[in-house]
Amino acid sequence: MEIAKRAKEELEHRVSDIEAFINRRGLGSGYLNKAKRAQRNINIALLAVGVITVAGITIWALRSGEDE
Repeated sequence: MEIAKRAKEELEHRVSDIEAFINRRGLGSGYLNKAKRAQRNINIALLAVGVITVAGITIWALRSGEDE
């Protein structure tokens, strides 16, 4: 059983290495990199909008409490 388990782990490792190589150098890798950058930029923009919204609501709530 130990030999079969070790062989399975080695094959999984090799397949992972091949998949990583294909992602870096294979067909469509340029498009994949562009898509990753676009997704990163969208995530950063959404985070910034969320932070600004929370800050705006906090400021609004604090100022509206001062009027009373």
